[in-house]
Amino acid sequence: MGNAHPSAPKRAMKSLGRHILVEFHGCSAEILNDIPRIEQGMLDAAAQAGATIISSVFHHFSPFGVSGVVVIQESHLAIHTWPEYGYAAVDLFTCGDSVNPWVSYDALKSAFEAAHGSAIEINRGQLDLLEKLDVDLGELRDQKTQQLMPPKHSRSVWFTDRDENIALSIRHRGKPLFREASPYQLVEVFDTFKYGKMLAVDKMVMCSEKDETAYHEMIVHVPMLTMTAVEQPAKKVLVIGGGDGGSVREILRHSRVESVTMVEIDEAVVRASREFLPSLSSALEDPKLNLMIGDGIEYLRSASDESFDCIVVDSSDPVGPATGLFSTSFYKDVYRCLTPRGVMVAQSESPRFNQTAFVQLTHCLQDIFGEANIHTYLAFIQTYPTGMWSFTYGTKDGTHPVRSLNPTAATEFATAHSLQYYNSDIHQAAFCLPTFIKTMLARD
Repeated sequence: MGNAHPSAPKRAMKSLGRHILVEFHGCSAEILNDIPRIEQGMLDAAAQAGATIISSVFHHFSPFGVSGVVVIQESHLAIHTWPEYGYAAVDLFTCGDSVNPWVSYDALKSAFEAAHGSAIEINRGQLDLLEKLDVDLGELRDQKTQQLMPPKHSRSVWFTDRDENIALSIRHRGKPLFREASPYQLVEVFDTFKYGKMLAVDKMVMCSEKDETAYHEMIVHVPMLTMTAVEQPAKKVLVIGGGDGGSVREILRHSRVESVTMVEIDEAVVRASREFLPSLSSALEDPKLNLMIGDGIEYLRSASDESFDCIVVDSSDPVGPATGLFSTSFYKDVYRCLTPRGVMVAQSESPRFNQTAFVQLTHCLQDIFGEANIHTYLAFIQTYPTGMWSFTYGTKDGTHPVRSLNPTAATEFATAHSLQYYNSDIHQAAFCLPTFIKTMLARD
């Protein structure tokens, strides 16, 4: 047992490996709950010690804690964290004498911003207790096995969108492409293996390149094509939120739209989307768009009565800056600002993942618009927890989103624009709710 510490000088090996058991205290809780930062710290610690990295695997637990291992040619570095205690347990095991594990110790103490750490070194496989066997490797000792093949680093790092009971994990390539703590929220973009680039806000999935069409086509074309069918096409449209640009892109497919106003509170979302999600954000440069960085709640509060034909509430989940977008006062302003035959639609959460918010928002809208004028519909979005997501359609004049639809015109529109999710059948079927959702929304 026993090395003093840090970068103890290299010594003649009297064992097969050096094993350091580490405890770090007073660490940054934020860092200890952040897979990309932990993985990068572990990779840097291995590299600084001179190790050859083979693979890395990390997993996030709900609601707190990360476990992971970096496999190196000389053995491994492993970790488990308890962010709520600012504590991390680390296992540094190196074979041979080419890697000094104490260098990794120092690197990790700095990376985790630990107030202090303690460690003990154990010599594993002490040579004076071992007898080397004369092993005949036979055919293994051919020319190919003697070739020095540099290992390829494989990574298994996962982003997890979760609550205390349900989680969805998506594997990504490691370090975020974009990461910024804005005045409102943490904004990140990850490069995932299955879904392309993915935008996340406060560790919640907002959209990904591969499945965002389900969300954006359904939140926009259901109200817009309903209005067109009754010869009241939307000319002036307001989007609250929607900083990734996907909703604006879909709105501007409708040629009769004269102007779109988008009010997004967080400039970092727009900037990240412009740089890394061009397939969504390209329409943010359209001359018909008036892009405003500001508070959508305040904007609507001061907007003129009956000033928009269609209002799209493309908000994030009801936490942080989006909390007010689920309030009665906000939706009273939405109602006031709609033209007499105007339509509004809002993302209204998952009936399974965010049941309370889903039910409360639906009842709130029924109280404002009238129960007969509010209609819930569903879409299935793979990167959202449970996959099932809801939208709520509301109108002042009773225009029904299914009975008023012109299926032929909707089909022609979807075909002309090569839509990936929306079609006239999906439009109509989306309003057919499972019995458990009807029961959930029933009022006493």
